[in-house]
This record gives sequence, structure tokens and C-alpha cells, in this order.
Amino acid sequence: MTVTLTKETTNAPPPVDQAARARRSRRRARTGALLFVFPALLLLGALVVYPVLFSIGRSFFDASGTRFVGAGNYTEMFSDPATIKAVRNTAIWVVVAPTLLTGLGLILAVLVEKVRWATAFKLLLFMPMAVSFLAAGIIFRLAYDEDPDKGVLNAAAVSLHDSFADTSAYPTARARDDEGLRAGPDGSYRTSTPVSPGSSVQLGLVGVAPADLPDSAQPAYTSAGRTAPADQVRGVVYLDFTPGGGGQQGKVDPKESGLPQMRVEAVTDDGQTAARTTTASDGSFRFSGLKPGSYTLRLPASNFAPPYDGISWLGPALVTPAIIGAYLWIWTGFAMVLIGAGLAALPRDALEAARMDGANEWQIFRRITVPLLAPVLTVVFVTLVINVMKVFDLVYIIAPGPVQEDATVLATQMWLVSFGGGNNQGLGSALGVLLLLLVVPAMVFNVRRFRGSQR
Repeated sequence: MTVTLTKETTNAPPPVDQAARARRSRRRARTGALLFVFPALLLLGALVVYPVLFSIGRSFFDASGTRFVGAGNYTEMFSDPATIKAVRNTAIWVVVAPTLLTGLGLILAVLVEKVRWATAFKLLLFMPMAVSFLAAGIIFRLAYDEDPDKGVLNAAAVSLHDSFADTSAYPTARARDDEGLRAGPDGSYRTSTPVSPGSSVQLGLVGVAPADLPDSAQPAYTSAGRTAPADQVRGVVYLDFTPGGGGQQGKVDPKESGLPQMRVEAVTDDGQTAARTTTASDGSFRFSGLKPGSYTLRLPASNFAPPYDGISWLGPALVTPAIIGAYLWIWTGFAMVLIGAGLAALPRDALEAARMDGANEWQIFRRITVPLLAPVLTVVFVTLVINVMKVFDLVYIIAPGPVQEDATVLATQMWLVSFGGGNNQGLGSALGVLLLLLVVPAMVFNVRRFRGSQR
């Protein structure tokens, strides 16, 4: 019998020189990585870390930066009405803007899937992202202008209003004190003395430029001297002004024009309107079939109402919603694209199974699409929350000076206190620290969401 002996081999430790080379290689790799990261760390420290630390330290000193005041700036900050209003407006921004943007982005992302030219539609909605906040602010400052001849939104509002409501043709017309007309408390004009059937009256007004008369206006002279039948009241409403001078005040002269489309009412002694009519092209009018008695002729206030000038978009009441509207125009495309990317990654088999089970599109959207998109919607919402807390450009550019305080947010208030006239960098630094403390939780939440999705 032959016995074969085999020698058991073992892994011997590497020579000392090989272990040293491995350590040196790892050190060189770390050194190279640090060399590549060092410029970024340097910029991060210079542009982020140092300003944050400096602002925190500066917030404990007075406006001059020489006297330590401790928490005095923070106490002053929360007792200042302007800061309280900035906090309130920032809260409105945080609640309204991200909610509307996320909702609009979700709706548009779902609808775009059913549009034939989906790519072109997405491009069109995303284009405002290429516009800077400065340019967008100027665009919307012009769009919100209260003059309908300049502001496109007020031009549309005036056109829409005038399509459904009559406008006054003589907003500047008025009566002289001695013209036989007296002004009423409601803006109307009434005859000083009563009239009765069979009377003729002449109602002269001034304050209307001849160039502003309607094209249909005719001379009032021919109808001014007509005699009224026994059952009628006749009269003429005219512009008591002779172009080129001359003429007699309180009397219709040959060159004086009638005021067409002027509303006239006959009012009884107890205040009831017995009849109403509208003047002809020469300003003449008549009331037929009046019962015997005395009447007061009234020119209603609607004849002299100022024209509708639109909506005061940048007034104290609407300035914040108006600026939020401009923000929506810029960021809706961003929300739509991100949510659309998440929508494209949804499992189609779940949607098709729901359709086969008889679910309609609304049920699929509410019970399947939205729950599956919840992580994406959360990331979009939190990202927008961080962004609106720092909004500055739109508020500063769109809000006019008189309502700047009504539209102010924390970022603009920080700038105004520090550099925009307040010259108190201590209080401004405290506002900056407050803004940082509000932004950090949302940033931490977003970072954790990103890490969770990567895992």
C-alpha cells in the first residue's frame, strides 16, 4: 500500500513592504480627493459658512456694530409691526404658493399625457423658468398697471366690464349754480323749480370738452324753442359753451351742441319716478301722457359716473396675491415637469388593472395616481417651500413704494432694515438668522427624503 503525504498550504501574511505600499496608496487617494474637493470646500466656507457665522455674531450687536446688545435685536424684531407683517406675509406665501403650484403641476402633468403635442406644451409652460425674477417682475409690474392703456390685465377687465355694463358718456359734466339745476347727495342733478305738463325747459351743463362729445351730437338750437303740448313736458340738455367764445350763459346759442344719450327722469312730489327717457342726438327729450301736477326733472347720477378703470391689482388688499400670481407663472412649469417625470415612472399595470375593474378616470387619479405620486409631490412641495421663504426679487420689483410695506416678506424686510434706509445691520442680521432657522428644517427634511429614495 502506498501512502501519499500532502503538505497543507496556508495563506501567509503579505510581506511588510506590500502592506506599506497599500497604505501609501490609500493615503495618496485621500490626498487626491481632498485636493479635488478643496476648491469646493473653500467656496462653501467663503460664500456660505462664513456669512452665516458672521450674521449670527453680528445679530448680537447694535446698528454700529460696536456695542453688544445680546438678544436686544431679536426682542426688537418681534415687537416691530413691520416685521410681524413680514412674518404674516411669508406665512401666506408658504401656505398658498407651494400648495397651488403642486396642485397645478399635478393637474397639468396628468392632462399633458392626453395632449397630442405634449412636448411642445411642456416647453411652453417651462419657458418662464428661463426668465429671471428681475425681468419677470418688470413684466408683471407693467401687466398690473392700473392704467387700462398700459396694464393688459386692467385693459381686459375694463373691456369685459364695458361689455356687460353701460358706461357714462359724461363723467366730467356738471351744472353751474345758476343754471336752474341743483346737485343731489347721490351725484344727480334736479331742476330747482317744479315743472308741469305744457312746459319747456333748458338744462345746461358744462365741463365737457367739445372734442369729447359723441360723434352723433347735433346742435341744440333748433329744438330749444319748441312749445310743449298740454300733456307733455319738453326740454333739451345741452353743453352751455360756445366754441370760440361768445354766446349767452343759460341760453341755447346756435353753435352750442346737445348732449345725446343723457338719461332724464320725471319725479313726482313724493319721490316716485313717473317717467324716464333718453335725449336725442340734439339733446332734446319729451315726456308724454303725464298726469296733471308738478314734477321735478332729474338727471340721474349714472350720467356722470366716472368710467370703470379696472382693478387695483397693486393696492394694499391685492398686492400679495398679485405677486404670488407672478410667482405661479414662473414656477408652474417646474412643478409640472418634476411631477410628470414621476408620473412617467408609475407602474402602468396598476392603472390598467383599475380600468379593467371598472374604475373611472377620476377614481384612478384620486385613489391610485395621487397615492403613488405622494413621494414626488412631497419633494416638490418642500422644495417650493424653501424657495418661497427666500423670495425677494418679485416682491421688491412688483410692489410700488406706497404699498411696499403691505407686501413685504422676511427677505425684503431684512434688506430694507439693513440697506434700504434702516441702516441697522444688527437687526437685519437677526432677521437673516430667523429666515435661516425657518429654512433649515425644510432643507433637512428634503435631504432625508432624497437619501431615502436613493436607498
